Amino acid sequence: MYVNRREFIRDTTLTAGASLIPPMMPQAVSQQTPQQTPRSLPLNRGWLFLPKTVKGGHEVGLDDSSFTKIVLPHTNKVLPWHSFDEASYEFISIYRRHFKVPSFAKGRRVFVDFEGVMTASTVWVNGVRLGEYKGGYTPFSFELTEHLHLSGNNVLAVEVDSRERADIPPFGYEVDYLTFGGIYREVSLRVVPHFHLENLFARTRNVLSGQPALDVECFFNGDSEVDLHRYSVEVELRNEGEVVARQVAKLRSTSSASTGLLSQVIELNNLKGIELWSLEKPKLYTVDVRLLEQGSPIDRESRRIGFREAKFTAKGFSLNNKIIKLRGLDRHQTFPFVGQAMPGRVQRRDAEILRKQLKCNIVRTSHYPQSRHFLDACDELGLLVLEEIPGWQHIGDKSWQDIAVDNVKRMICRDWNHPSIILWGVRINESKDSHDFYTRTNALAHSLDITRQTGGIRANFESELLEDVFTMNDFGFPLKAPNHPLYLNTEFVGHTFPTRSTDNSPRLREHMFRHARIHDQIASDPQFAGGIGWCAFDYNTHANFGSGDRICYHGVSDIFREPKFAAGFYRSQCDPAEEIILEPAFHWARNDENVGFSEAVICSNCELIKLYLDSGKGFELISEANPNRKDFSHLRFPPFSTVLGRKELEEWGNLRIDGFIGERLAISKTYSGRGVDHDLQLLPDDHELIADGADTTRVVLRMVDEFGQIRPIANDAISFTLDGPAQLIGPNPFSLVGGTGAVWIRTLEQPGEITLKAEHSLFGQREIRIRSSQVEDGLI
Repeated sequence: MYVNRREFIRDTTLTAGASLIPPMMPQAVSQQTPQQTPRSLPLNRGWLFLPKTVKGGHEVGLDDSSFTKIVLPHTNKVLPWHSFDEASYEFISIYRRHFKVPSFAKGRRVFVDFEGVMTASTVWVNGVRLGEYKGGYTPFSFELTEHLHLSGNNVLAVEVDSRERADIPPFGYEVDYLTFGGIYREVSLRVVPHFHLENLFARTRNVLSGQPALDVECFFNGDSEVDLHRYSVEVELRNEGEVVARQVAKLRSTSSASTGLLSQVIELNNLKGIELWSLEKPKLYTVDVRLLEQGSPIDRESRRIGFREAKFTAKGFSLNNKIIKLRGLDRHQTFPFVGQAMPGRVQRRDAEILRKQLKCNIVRTSHYPQSRHFLDACDELGLLVLEEIPGWQHIGDKSWQDIAVDNVKRMICRDWNHPSIILWGVRINESKDSHDFYTRTNALAHSLDITRQTGGIRANFESELLEDVFTMNDFGFPLKAPNHPLYLNTEFVGHTFPTRSTDNSPRLREHMFRHARIHDQIASDPQFAGGIGWCAFDYNTHANFGSGDRICYHGVSDIFREPKFAAGFYRSQCDPAEEIILEPAFHWARNDENVGFSEAVICSNCELIKLYLDSGKGFELISEANPNRKDFSHLRFPPFSTVLGRKELEEWGNLRIDGFIGERLAISKTYSGRGVDHDLQLLPDDHELIADGADTTRVVLRMVDEFGQIRPIANDAISFTLDGPAQLIGPNPFSLVGGTGAVWIRTLEQPGEITLKAEHSLFGQREIRIRSSQVEDGLI
């Protein structure tokens, strides 16, 4: 008989009360039982919130009529985009949810699944304390079954401690980022049979052999006395609904040592017609698992997977037996105004920006596991991921380390089916050596997942290597030569050259050059598997860091996701077949340079650049430029540079830049020389939203010249009028930053047309319309 779950829990590092192994989090894949009763019910609407503690806050009879009605994801404090004190969100708050149990829950087990709450969560149901979970970045669950009223009202209460508690990673010393507070990820109610599927891990094998295979390890949960002979499991591999392979097996008495749950591997061999998951074509399949009792289906779960072979080798990173130089950026999952509390659409947008706009092929989830929505998008877009456990430099005591080890388990068990993830980060970022601690984290990672290597983000070349890949933050230039055959640079530039979008051209350009120089060196040596620059987006931080306003201006894009010059370099490294890129690393302004305008630097994947000046007599050629292979001899697409003399610039005017591939004009951009603001643009990321009270989209504001190029000095105040079932996230009025900025629109729970009007003192009113559609989310 397999290990009893309730007995095994005493021997783990788990925080009291929460589930042993994180259940599968919801995905876009259908998750209904064969009888079409929902297995997982979203529990995001209908919450009540109070930003303080009250006596009896968990009691059923508490008068909570004064609480604020909110929808998850939720931040406990709406904030300015900069210059605020983190103490403003470091408090204990109460969340309450009244609900009725669905009729089909009778005779079944009921769990509440939290995807992320910052920082510690004490959970009650109907006045009964279920336990406390310590940790803000990993999922946890509590079983409600024994304490529920199957008819009538139930009350779920969560006391959320959002303080920086020294007993919980990443805290205990200083942290170079803010964690914010609240129930900032989704919550769901899970209704399952007494014996049910808890998780599944689909491991591909023989991917490159011509006869790929799949091992699907199914994890089950139930009472130890269950008669396994009554049960069997059916596994199907599906390609867009079409069954590729199917296997049915009787359950047998085996257990997984790493999870303490009944575990059984179902093999699907000699699969035909399998397409590989790659960067260019990230092909996804669905694994569908059904639990059968005496031949009748009682539970079902699905997961998306990809067939690929990914490993770090002495020759570099290999994907499907092809060496790929990794080029990426680190990402914090925080946003202006609401911290981490952004829903799936906004999380996914970051992956699109990294892959489609910045042209990265890898992202590091610094310094914690990030939203499942972000990872789902990485799977779909072909964006590789290095995912790591929470922490920043500091290692706490034994109980602190136990939580960190538990974070390893929860991270891997949540995310092991994502084909985009190629490396587990199992060391606290930039921490000192701790042999016993990191022996534990590596051993656990390898026992849970035999398909991926481990890495540990370090800042000391002499540190002990217990991981498979030497992952190193090296901020020097030139970089030190790799001292291990499996080597990946995971941070550079960053705090050594903070750059605001409002800085003048020379500083913004030097910021770009520093990223380009590092990638040029990385390209020169196959021992470098690649480089992940610090970082993608500016982010909020503590007073001891940043630039005096609680912002680290380390991003190649600003906090609103608007690009700086360095973003243009990353964009320019893509193949022209994907997109033709031409991004000037200067402002077309005569005196924005230290000694007047003299050098034009352009990031592009073209072969030849021509510059034309129109000083009132039509455009005339003033310069040609070739890629700067002298200073960047190893980059496929080096920046262009050309010196413009006084003669060429005796008369100022409009500038046109043409990019050529061969003899063909591939791209052209024009910049105004008038120095006059021309128009205010209002650019929503989406025009269709869902009326669930959480769905959100960004609206970018740009002051532009007559050719649509950003006016980088503009800092005008823009006033908004919002009509329709939505709310504005951001200040009103909002002052442009470097000619740009963004606010977000979040839907209410009623469908309808949303109109946002932006008022400028000179240009008048600009308007956008967004449609919010009704959604049925299983609200209970």
